[in-house]
Order: sequence, then C-alpha cells, then structure tokens
Amino acid sequence: MNPEPIPRAEVLPSVMSADFLRLGDQVAGLLKAGARIFHVDVMDAHFVPNLTLGPGFAEALAAPVHAAGGLIDVHLMVERPGPMVDAFAGAADAISIHIEADPHPARLLEQIREHGCLAGLSLNPGTPVVAAAPLGAGLDYVNLMAVSPGYAGQSFRTETPGRVAELRTLMPDVVIQVDGGVDIATLPGVRDAGADWFVSASAIFRAPDPCAAYDALRSAAVRA
Repeated sequence: MNPEPIPRAEVLPSVMSADFLRLGDQVAGLLKAGARIFHVDVMDAHFVPNLTLGPGFAEALAAPVHAAGGLIDVHLMVERPGPMVDAFAGAADAISIHIEADPHPARLLEQIREHGCLAGLSLNPGTPVVAAAPLGAGLDYVNLMAVSPGYAGQSFRTETPGRVAELRTLMPDVVIQVDGGVDIATLPGVRDAGADWFVSASAIFRAPDPCAAYDALRSAAVRA
C-alpha cells in the first residue's frame, strides 16, 4: 500500500468533523473534488480526553477511498499504540503514532512499515521538533500538531510555522504534515515554511459547501 513517490501538497479532510449521517455523500463529493488522502483521528479518552473512531469505521471509509485510488491516513492519539497499529493496518495506507505515547517509538515505526504502511511520527505542540530527528531513518512523515490534540475547532497555534521551518531544516526530505486549525488563513504560513500535508477538519466539513472549501484549500496548498 506504500505509494511511491509520496504525494506532496495535499489537503487531507479529517472525517472527525464530518456529518456522520451524510458521511458517504460527503466523502463521495470530496473524492469527486479531487481529495485523495483522508485523515482518521483515533482517540482513546486516555492519551487525549476525547473518544473517537475505531477500526470498523476506517475499513468502511477505506472501501470508497481505495476504489478511487486514494489513501487513508490514520492518526493514533492513544496510549499503547502498538495493538492499535495492528488493528488499523488493514484499512490504512499511512499511520502516525505520538512520540509522547510510547517509550519505544522506533519499534512502533518499524511495526507500521512491516504492515506496508507509511510510518509517521506525531509531535504535540510542547514537544521540540528536534525529537523527531534521531528517528529519521524510520520515518516517512512527521505530523506537527498545531493544536493540543483531542478536539476539532481549536485555534491554530501561531508558533507552528516556525516549528515547521525548524523541522524542514533538520529533516530536508521528510514529508511534513500539519494538523489542527488549518484553514484558508493559516495554511499559507505553514506551506511557505515547508509543510506538505495539511489536515483540515472544521474548515472543510463545517463549511456551507465542503467541496468548495476543500477546493480553496487545495489551491492554497500548491506553492507558486
């Protein structure tokens, strides 16, 4: 399932903010609009205070997304992520784990790659970006959180573009994902700092027209 090369300048709709009664229609519309990577936030009510989506949801979402040639990006905001890697790997094409959640992140990244998925490392806002550098050989992407993980709709942290620029200097070739508070106002700053993947939940799914909102973000994600 590991794509080659890894796509860049992508906007990832985060389905945690979708209308679950209309999810099929919303996903179909976004696929038609050009979305090709969908972001699934998994929360366990321990590592973060919220509780969200399970493997069955990811499998259901993966069916239409994979049929359209798209990818599923699973973000594990959980304690003990090892068992969850195995549970989600059948649906996922990319899986990120939090460096703060396990004392052996290198082992988990290897586990993700053994399943044929892209291996990602997520960093909370308070975690220095230099923490990702020693794990670079086992990484495909780094997810820099622009909010404290756990809930959609939070305000974008203004220090995020600087963190992206610092990480880009440390790891010139890694894909940098920014997650949280990404909208048409905040995306250009992290794009110009060197980010590649832009996860957006509320700005897409809570817009009057999610497809139009996605299209505007996708246009903004492409560097001139």
